[in-house]
Amino acid sequence: MTTLSYAAALESAMSEEMRRDSRVYTMATSPSPALLAEHGPMRVKRMPISEATMTGIAVGSAGCGYRPVVHWGSVTFAFMAFDQVVNQACKIRYMFGGQRDFPIVFRARYGNGTRSAAQHSQTGYALYAHLAGLKVVLPSGAADAKGLLKSAIRDNNPVVCFEAGRGEALEEEVAEDDALVPIGVASVKRPGTDVTIVALGYMVYPALAAADELAAEGTSVEVIDPRTLVPLDVDTIRKSIHKTGRLIVVDESAPICSMASEIMAVVAEDWDTCRKLRAPVRRVCMPAVPVPFSPPLEDFVLPDQARIAGTVRELLGYS
Repeated sequence: MTTLSYAAALESAMSEEMRRDSRVYTMATSPSPALLAEHGPMRVKRMPISEATMTGIAVGSAGCGYRPVVHWGSVTFAFMAFDQVVNQACKIRYMFGGQRDFPIVFRARYGNGTRSAAQHSQTGYALYAHLAGLKVVLPSGAADAKGLLKSAIRDNNPVVCFEAGRGEALEEEVAEDDALVPIGVASVKRPGTDVTIVALGYMVYPALAAADELAAEGTSVEVIDPRTLVPLDVDTIRKSIHKTGRLIVVDESAPICSMASEIMAVVAEDWDTCRKLRAPVRRVCMPAVPVPFSPPLEDFVLPDQARIAGTVRELLGYS
């Protein structure tokens, strides 16, 4: 094991996969100097500021046998390539009748709390989760970030890897061997018996802090990190609710058409799980507003430890 930051773990995954498979290459407007020095400009391509161009090149080259990794930068810039994703990357394997694989990874930094103002403070992952033909991963920590990115690069389908902007400097022990994290498998970050909290991405950290706070009051909270949004590990979530009877979903997106809403829906649709609920399900989300630049206002709209803990206490009030 070695200690790596979230950002360093992602770079380690890229470097290892590029050494492992000569078909892997990456495109970015500001590529990693270390990757460029090791692998050269033919495989680490410095691109003009045109996300649509990078995405279109990736689709075409994937169909020719390469395994491109497109670094969009902020999810804000990813929206510039949305047509190429929606109408090409997601559908092209189907349009080819399944005769070709299109292994593409799109990397996007998401999230709030970075004092970046409204246009650079958003999540976006619910938009991509809605697109048939696309897998979506959302690692919260360094070990999962490395393992999921490696799995995404080896997958034969398009995958979007959403990377937590607030978490880039967070350090964690990471395996030095080829420790893949399977796509579609959630992680129970903390076992518990009274309440299930499903926390998306960086929200795992305030959820764990709230669980620590509540443990001092005698409340046992289970914290689940889905890690993958598409395909979603529904079984792990339902199994937890069978044990706890209470569900809170923490998502730093607006609640309308969110992943929080989707997770609540898959619980409600399963009668064996739904009838185990002893309290209403709850979402802890941000309101449907642009994220303010003002630090106090930004902090006010984001889910935090206090809101999560307060919601748990509310649910415990139901018999």
